[in-house]
Amino acid sequence: MILPCQSEEDFQRLLADSYSGPVFLLKHSTRCPISAAAQAQFQRFAEDHPTVACWQVLVIEQRALSNLIAAETGITHQSPQVLRFSAGKPVWHAAHNSISAAALAKALEG
Repeated sequence: MILPCQSEEDFQRLLADSYSGPVFLLKHSTRCPISAAAQAQFQRFAEDHPTVACWQVLVIEQRALSNLIAAETGITHQSPQVLRFSAGKPVWHAAHNSISAAALAKALEG
């Protein structure tokens, strides 16, 4: 299941959850076909790994939140983009066509 990240409070919960296990966040643009393909891969990863916390922020609809995430993590915003968090910090990220279920599974191992 992919949880919606719609507020700063959701983002803080996501970070807190990353102390218990890996957390993935997809920054998704609803206007971009590359992002739609990345979302499908992210969905497949989430289905294949039901115990892994997966979140999604819609970057157009939640622009301020997306910008806050970029500022807090120090990772320049891209869309689509996936970030993996552990212990409250980003430990991996990928963007655009580098996002695949296989790449996410490999990031989960690392």
